[in-house]
Parts: sequence; C-alpha cells; structure tokens
Amino acid sequence: MKKEYDGDVWVIKTSGEREPFSLNKLRRSLVRSGADEATTQMVIEHIIPELHNGMKTSAIYKHAFSLLKKSKYPAAVRYSLRKAVMELGPSGFPFEEFVAEVLRGKGYTAQTGVILPGFCVSHEVDVLMEKDDRHIFAECKFHNQQGIKTDVKVALYVHSRFMDLQKGHDVSEKALPSSKIHEGWLITNTKLTSDAIQYANCIGLTVIGWDYPEKGNLQDLILETGVHPLTFLSTLTAQEKAGLLGQGVVMCRTLKESDAPLRSLGFSDDRIKKVVGEVNKVCQQF
Repeated sequence: MKKEYDGDVWVIKTSGEREPFSLNKLRRSLVRSGADEATTQMVIEHIIPELHNGMKTSAIYKHAFSLLKKSKYPAAVRYSLRKAVMELGPSGFPFEEFVAEVLRGKGYTAQTGVILPGFCVSHEVDVLMEKDDRHIFAECKFHNQQGIKTDVKVALYVHSRFMDLQKGHDVSEKALPSSKIHEGWLITNTKLTSDAIQYANCIGLTVIGWDYPEKGNLQDLILETGVHPLTFLSTLTAQEKAGLLGQGVVMCRTLKESDAPLRSLGFSDDRIKKVVGEVNKVCQQF
C-alpha cells in the first residue's frame, strides 16, 4: 500500500532554515524539468516514504536527480541546472565567464572584466556585449545558496552605473559614437524581489533571473544555447570541479575539446573517457 504524504514533515533548506516540506513545490520542479506525468509520479512515490523531520532538501534533490537520471536524462539535466550553476562559486568570476558564453550562444560578442570610463569614475563591467551595433553591459549577481533573492538595491546600483557610463560618453570630446553604452542589464542566478522587478520595469532596465521573465530567463537561455557548466558533471568530484574552475575551465564542452585540464589533475585515460562520455551525452541532448 502506497504511503500518502500527510503534510507534517519539516525539512532543512541549504540556508539552515526549517520549512514544511511542499509536495507541490517538488511536483512543480519536476514538471518544469520536462518530466512527464508518469515520471513525476514515480519520483514522488519513491521520495514520500523516505521523508522525515530534519531531512535536508539537498538529500531530497539528490534522490530525485538519481531517479530522473535513470529514466529521463534530459529532465535530469534541467532539474540539476540550478544547483550546477550555484556550484560555480564561491566567487562570481566563473559565473561571469559562464554568462558571457551563454550570451555568445545568443549571437552577442561578449568580453568579461572590461574597464569603461564613466563621468565620475571608471567602471569594470562584468560582461560587455555587442549585437546589431548596440553595446550593452551586464552586471552578474551571483549567489551560491538557494533562498537568497537579488533585491532592488542591486537594480539601483546597475542603473546608476549605466547612467554614469552614458554621461561619461556624452560629455567626452574623444568618445566615438560606436563606444556608446546603450543598455545596462542585471543577470542573476537567483530569483528577484518584486521591488527589483517593479523598479527595473519602471526605468527600462533589463533584468534576467533564474525564472524571470517568464520567457527568456536564465534557465531558458542555458537550455536554448546548450551551454552547460562543468559543475553539472556527476563523473567529477567537488574537489576536481574546484580544480578545473581554478584553471578557468567553466564549460562542459571545454573538456570535450581538450583533455589537457583533466590530465593536469592526474586523470587516467579511463577516467577521461568516462568524463568525456558524460559531456557528449549532455551535448547530444541539447
């Protein structure tokens, strides 16, 4: 006889907070990943009997991921993307490189860490991109924990930098028309507060969060471009991922193009074959 969830289990989030387990939240995350109704129900029926007070949400995620990986690999990739992106930290530099690669996949030329002159001060922008003769800078706000939202102060900061960059260009006698910054964007791997969204919409600031806007959010862009972080790979340990990120290797497909980063960490031919095999599987799906 199937065990029914009675709604009285408290789980521990990655932030350490306690909250009631939400069956609807689990179901929504599975459906968003692309799991069909039968697969979603299968995962739920496996997880419910294991629920207990004090269970970590990370343990629930790992179990759901392992089940998806066996039955619906594309859904497993989507389900694990958010966690994989969060593992690009703790610093925001790999996230900036990752965002730049995603934007290149959307047809932009993109550079990271560019210093631009403003009216009051110079600004080192996370990503400078160009498309159709329009220059755009993006501020990349990275968080390595779930539950943290990017708030209106960040949106205010990005808009302030944009205004200073525009004024610096407009008053400079040496500035070329082609160097004008036309837009400032805020891109984050977390959710945005309602105030941040309201302010951005009011002043015309483009904001891209993990699930905002409804279409064209960060998750959509990753799936559309097929750019995946190496932190997705289950054939690598956390220490090995950190070692590769330290070398500036951020994307899965970099390991397909060259096995030198893996060899530098002492990987055997057999280990390299397994890692590249998983990379190929990810690339074939997307």
